[in-house]
Amino acid sequence: MAAPTPARSRPLEIIEVIEETRDAVSVVFAHPADDDFHYRPGQFLTLRIPGTDGLERAWAPRCYSLSSSPGLDRHLQVTVKRTTGGYASNWLCDNAKPGMTLESLPPGGRFTVRDDPDHLVLLAAGSGITPVMSILRATLAASSTPVLLVYANRDRDSVIFDAALADLVAAHGDRLRVEHWLESERGVPDAVGLAALLPRTGAGASAYLCGPAPFMDCAAAAAASAGIGADRIHREAYASLTGDPFDAVPGAAASERSEGAATVTVELDGVSSTVAWPREQVLLDVLLAEGFDAPYVCREGNCGGCAFTLRSGEVEMLVNDTLDDYELGKGVRLACQSLPRADELTVEFE
Repeated sequence: MAAPTPARSRPLEIIEVIEETRDAVSVVFAHPADDDFHYRPGQFLTLRIPGTDGLERAWAPRCYSLSSSPGLDRHLQVTVKRTTGGYASNWLCDNAKPGMTLESLPPGGRFTVRDDPDHLVLLAAGSGITPVMSILRATLAASSTPVLLVYANRDRDSVIFDAALADLVAAHGDRLRVEHWLESERGVPDAVGLAALLPRTGAGASAYLCGPAPFMDCAAAAAASAGIGADRIHREAYASLTGDPFDAVPGAAASERSEGAATVTVELDGVSSTVAWPREQVLLDVLLAEGFDAPYVCREGNCGGCAFTLRSGEVEMLVNDTLDDYELGKGVRLACQSLPRADELTVEFE
């Protein structure tokens, strides 16, 4: 049996904690000096939050979106809003201090702009602004794409990044429009009301949605009624981690490498290699057991950190809580959930 592969975590030092609202903070981490930790706007960090005696384990892994933007911000920043009964969010809001160190996995997630829109529509609610803010700032800095942000909150005091958004409108008012939906004034967001705020942008527009599931349902309906195709409406879907992604991943037992295994050609980091792929073993475990530095985060099918493109062959995915129809149509699959359903396959990791 191959040696277990450790999770590729890094210690991150907190250098600043910013109070955004009465129940939300931004935690700024120094960028690791010995690791590039590259990320794309809209991705997240998986942090290892100290546990208590009341938890089943000593640590609580949680995913938090990066509100910083690569190329614009020197350091890494996540923004966290308290949730009722949420251990990790309350711990960060109450305990995070400069000088403290938290362990983190590399950035992951598929909630990134990848379909080259000619008009970008962003719809966020509450803390859903976190990855959207990263996408918004990066888009304004790197392109001339017109952007609309519709941002829903309980009231004005709940608006995270209120001043920063006003500054962005002042600087980019020719192509940025921000619409605030405050429940204290308009009630709970609905599809008809949201649709009234959206322009008829045409087939080249894309919408990115982040917030509670009922909000994203309304936002998706609103985007569709505005003429945005279903394959260009993208959601950020979070699911609670049931395992600990910081645990080592066991290698495959020799007995699992049985006769009848499929053959997979893997393109990773510019190198092409061919290995046997046992029929009932997910691709990620095979690659890690073979010594590949394959990307991953949650290993549960809900983060997209292990996504690859299927170039030939066929796979069955056991779980998919993150890839949308657009990505599936492009051949994107999850290595932690994929089983071979062909004799020969070719896969490529970005």
